[in-house]
Amino acid sequence: MLVEAKARGQKAEAYDGQLRRYFNGLIATKVAVVSNGIEYRFFTDLRATNLMDEEPFFSFNILEYDLKDLENLKFFHKDNFNESTIKRHAEELVYVKGMAELVGGILRSPSEEFMRFLLKELSKTSPTYKIEGQINDKKIQRFEPIVKKAIQSSLVELMTRSISQEMSHVHEDLKPTIQDDIAEVEDEEEPDVEESKVETTAEELEAFGKVKEIAATSKLYQLEVKYRDVVSYFGVNAGKTTWWFLRFYLSPKRKSFVTRLSIEDVKILAPEFEVQEMSASLGDAASRVIISSVGDLDKLSSLILKCYEVEAAKHQGVKLLAN
Repeated sequence: MLVEAKARGQKAEAYDGQLRRYFNGLIATKVAVVSNGIEYRFFTDLRATNLMDEEPFFSFNILEYDLKDLENLKFFHKDNFNESTIKRHAEELVYVKGMAELVGGILRSPSEEFMRFLLKELSKTSPTYKIEGQINDKKIQRFEPIVKKAIQSSLVELMTRSISQEMSHVHEDLKPTIQDDIAEVEDEEEPDVEESKVETTAEELEAFGKVKEIAATSKLYQLEVKYRDVVSYFGVNAGKTTWWFLRFYLSPKRKSFVTRLSIEDVKILAPEFEVQEMSASLGDAASRVIISSVGDLDKLSSLILKCYEVEAAKHQGVKLLAN
């Protein structure tokens, strides 16, 4: 990554050309930034490999930003920097913005071509809606207010449906989530009174096997990875039950695991997964990752390793491996 730094009083965009020459001259460069200390303009090579794009895929102003900007900025932290991930993220930022502008423009002011398309497709919905005769300019003019009203009606319906589904989803998930979260505050020093009744499933053992293999790749710590299966969760720890770093909830309907890492750290290491913040009052658990199956753990090896090493680092008796 190249960074071209200019004085605060200068316009950052005035030096895009200078940055482009550096970028194009150094094949290894995948990300370039030009900044006046206030505004930061991020570039890559989406249009042509090894040739810097004309426009930045992301801009950040330290005096004016929102939470989404902060989420985007985390990709460039030295501990998270991955050129392939950044390029995929850049492509998403650019094209989602472009598509949103295109769709928004069409819905606010539908073009003649778009209205002509809708009128032709209308009959496919039902023969009742078939428009007789040729779709000419006069007919388009006649149907223009109808099309605009239909678009507004559809948008309202979609928004209402989306909100209803979201509320339904929240209510459906609320009970199991609360039950799972309450389990986080159980006294870990005392054995579960119903522990003898617990049957460890093949799925839980599969999850433990994957976690143990990932932890074994650590170049820093060599704590033995163990598990403790209780009624409410399947815990994985670094030698002692109180040194847990993952807890699995593998019910048939909903599968997840919780960690002690912050939601911000987990989102960076698990960009393709849904991550939920845990209540600060519920023990040391800070974040929950929703998975579809134990097989997803293969895609989360970086996160699992980080969880293991962060927990291992807390305990002074850990022996560092020789390099």
